[in-house]
Amino acid sequence: TKGPVCNHVARIGDGGVGECLSDDGARHTVDLPDHVRLEHLVTKIIGLDVLGEKGDNTVEMHAILAEFGLPYKYPEEVENSAYKIESGITPEEISKRVDMRNVTTLTIDPRDAKDFDDALSIRKLDNGLWEVGVHIADVTHYVSEQSIIEQEARVRATSVYLVDRTIPMLPEHLSNGICSLRPNEDKLTYSVLFQLNDFAEIQKYEIVKTVICSDRRFTYEEAQQVIETGAGDYAIEVLQLDKLAKLLRANRFATGAIAFDRVEVRFEINEAGKPTSVYFKEQKDANKLIEEFMLLANKTTAMHIGKPGKGLKGKTFVYRIHDLPNPDKLQNFSQFIKRFGYNLKISGKNTAVSSSINHLLDDVQGKKEQNLIETLAIRSMAKAAYSTENI
Repeated sequence: TKGPVCNHVARIGDGGVGECLSDDGARHTVDLPDHVRLEHLVTKIIGLDVLGEKGDNTVEMHAILAEFGLPYKYPEEVENSAYKIESGITPEEISKRVDMRNVTTLTIDPRDAKDFDDALSIRKLDNGLWEVGVHIADVTHYVSEQSIIEQEARVRATSVYLVDRTIPMLPEHLSNGICSLRPNEDKLTYSVLFQLNDFAEIQKYEIVKTVICSDRRFTYEEAQQVIETGAGDYAIEVLQLDKLAKLLRANRFATGAIAFDRVEVRFEINEAGKPTSVYFKEQKDANKLIEEFMLLANKTTAMHIGKPGKGLKGKTFVYRIHDLPNPDKLQNFSQFIKRFGYNLKISGKNTAVSSSINHLLDDVQGKKEQNLIETLAIRSMAKAAYSTENI
């Protein structure tokens, strides 16, 4: 294999990928055979990929990805295949879909988001109900099964999120371009259209292919300001979505959901990739608004496919499931929090246990032990899993 000679082994990562430093200070990645171990390595390794100069932010980020066997670039043939794809929004294609371009449609995302893959639309229907559309980019229109892009996406399985960047599952021409629901651009989407009454109860729904045009890209902070002040762009629509979302949330808690609203630490990053400040990211109403409608769409779709109705057989589907908490973990958690003067119901109906946990999480708000108890409460829950069996 041709390439620079590396004299120093920097680290051996997962996925059969090693990393070394050459005399000129550049980082390189090397593929290691399964039988090779650190003690077997000789002093010279032939580098297969030059990452760049040691200390450069992008180089160091790529080195982290390489260490854990994660991709940091796309094969050239995959990139070329992606660039050949056009948006494909022809009159013929639009005629096959529900045209939602005249309905007020918004995206609400983190301020540093590069791609916008979901959107909400809302309008009042003549029958007095609220139509809320939950839209996601119709990637399947552009990425066909067994194509080179689909095969690469299958290997990656997911996008990877680092502190200063996202490594997308699909090439950026798709993820940040054609399939990003950017404002004032016609986009092909897959949608769940709900008809809700004033109590946020579903009266009717349909799952359809659509074409939309987003009217406004909100950050969470911008949407939150509209909710708090009642003023701003599309205030009527944002406030009505918020009202319905709060009703949906209240109903979820009444049927056993638990409110884990953790505060996350985030960093402001400058153009050189250096952290300049730190801030706390809180789950406010704007975040919860998006969360509620995404949950509603996911749950409705799962029910639609898995339990289609009397006399109909559900199709095989992948579900994200949450099993009941481990009784021993709950018992240990209950014993621990008694040291702080709190009690927890750990037996009885599931809704009663969930309600007790929610009361606990409310009681610790603002207390010095809040973070500790919230963390332990989450760890006492069963981890989410993916399965074709819906529990």
